[in-house]
Amino acid sequence: MTEDTNALIWTTECWGEAESLLPELDPALMKLLLERISTRVAVVDLDWKYTYANHETLRFMGLPPERVIGRPMAQVLDAGVFHTLEPLFKRVFAGETLHRRGWADYQQQGRRYRDQWFLPYRPGGGPVTAVVICGLDQTEQRLREQELAQQAAQLRASEALKAAIFDNALAALVSTDATGCIVEFNPSAEAMFGHRRAQVLGLPVAEVMVPARHREAHEQGLRRWQRADAAPLPPRRLEMHALRADGSEFPMEMVLWRTTTDQQVFYTASITDVSERHGAAQQIERQREALRQSEKLSAMGNLLAGVSHELNNPLAIVMGRAALLEEKCASDPALQRDAQLIREAAERCGRIVHTFLNMARSRPARRSLVDLNPVARATAELLAYAYRSHGIDLQLQLSEPLPPVHADADQIAQVVLNLLVNAQQALSLTEGQRTVRLSTGAGTASVWLRVADNGPGIAAAARARLFEAFFTTKAEGMGTGMGLSVSRALVREHGGELQLDDSTTGAGAVFCMSLPIAPQREAQAPAVATPASVAAAPAPALARVLVVDDEEEVASLMREMLERAGYEVASAESGAVALQLLVEARFDAVVSDLHMPDMDGTALWRAICNEHPRLGSKLLFVTGDTLSPHAQAFFKASGCAGLDKPFTKAELLSKVQAVLGSRADANN
Repeated sequence: MTEDTNALIWTTECWGEAESLLPELDPALMKLLLERISTRVAVVDLDWKYTYANHETLRFMGLPPERVIGRPMAQVLDAGVFHTLEPLFKRVFAGETLHRRGWADYQQQGRRYRDQWFLPYRPGGGPVTAVVICGLDQTEQRLREQELAQQAAQLRASEALKAAIFDNALAALVSTDATGCIVEFNPSAEAMFGHRRAQVLGLPVAEVMVPARHREAHEQGLRRWQRADAAPLPPRRLEMHALRADGSEFPMEMVLWRTTTDQQVFYTASITDVSERHGAAQQIERQREALRQSEKLSAMGNLLAGVSHELNNPLAIVMGRAALLEEKCASDPALQRDAQLIREAAERCGRIVHTFLNMARSRPARRSLVDLNPVARATAELLAYAYRSHGIDLQLQLSEPLPPVHADADQIAQVVLNLLVNAQQALSLTEGQRTVRLSTGAGTASVWLRVADNGPGIAAAARARLFEAFFTTKAEGMGTGMGLSVSRALVREHGGELQLDDSTTGAGAVFCMSLPIAPQREAQAPAVATPASVAAAPAPALARVLVVDDEEEVASLMREMLERAGYEVASAESGAVALQLLVEARFDAVVSDLHMPDMDGTALWRAICNEHPRLGSKLLFVTGDTLSPHAQAFFKASGCAGLDKPFTKAELLSKVQAVLGSRADANN
């Protein structure tokens, strides 16, 4: 036992006169009284042995009578208690009467508040023969007094706060004590945070309202305020995210101030939910970013269209010369193989350029019969380098053949490109083997295309909003949240559907696009002659073709291709020279570049229509972008045929043969 010396009261009194006033009592009556009273009574003789202990004393000790009566105090009491009582008993054996009151810690009984008397017993006024110990346990009374005092203090503090805080305030009002535990939580706070007042009183405000990632900063701020001077601090306006009962977060604006009442410190916050304001600001910023991205794409499209002519001319030369070299090296297989590799690489470059132009071009939708597999291959080629440089394995599993769909090939390619780019970005932070599988197939009524990756997948919380405009799961700066929304809109305009496949298991995400199969009457449209068949077909006898191109190499290439196919060919380096040749000789068809200095293809066509009307429908115009707005307007107005650079020999011969038509038509 340890003594609480600050709470002890020591007194010494003489009980001689009081003893003389006590009447003689019957021993049986005395025993009955001592056994029934709530006071602990015990008697210790000069040998420090217990000679008597009433029922209350034995109950407090937790010992039976045989373990107490007749035994020395040192054997009955724990060492700490006996060590404390030993000097007191020596004084009482010397004749002093002692009284002590206060808290004490017992080994078995714990912390107790006791009121004890130590009385010397002198039979007949003689020497002391025993010590009588009388004690009352007032622990419960004292605890109750302390509890009442604490409640009274809390009531005074609460009443002081109620004078300044109104329960009907529109703002959420939350007050805490100096330790950060909630003491007030008004109805607006209940509505805003989803907690009942009774549930949160006494809880740390950080656990109730502050997201886990911000709690350390909150605790540091609270400690700074606790260390601040006791003088009133000016209110502070803060913006941060708060936590609702359902675990969701929302942005809030908070004004925080400190109040001191009865030497107690309280912190009060007036809180406003600013979710709508933040949402509006974020939407405006997303729209601005989307506009900036749109402007970038438009500028990129204009730039690509501007350089396409310069880029496609050398590509056309490389492709054509490689094809001619391949034919000339028929006797040398090794050299012919080298020429073939050059031609195939150049053709791949040409497809990539075409795909870029189709993506960036802004034009009305133009639907036709489309095979989904070439679209998938072209888009995969466009991203092949990006995938390789990021260590991602792009696998193609295309089902051959596929029924055609009635679609705009450029728009469908845009959808596939977006899905592949999303898959690449999803794998950017994934460790280990990274794979994207692009597959196609057909059902009874639709053709489908799937893009599957083995990345982290889509969180369940984001799946419902995945196709919403401006919603994105990507890191800041990696997307505008428009890709999937626009892609789904394009697919639905085609009568199809784009969705996340929830039926798959395991890691990764699978997006599936389905498009309806074209009606049978469209799918059975007359087939166009293949390049191989055109290349094999002989040129009309004595057909003469005029080639017009300001690029000498391109003109020379087309001339040699046509001559090797059996045509009689002349070439002109400008529109003016071409008109002179048309006056001097008869030609069956004209193959001309659309974009030339001085006199371009449009001016040449008008001049030929005026001066040589029979050739007005026998013109083939070659350009780097037949689907540009300028080229489209010209082809629509003139009805002339067009050929995109770069081109193969088979494509050139196919177009020329189509322009010439039958020999009889050529002579008209």
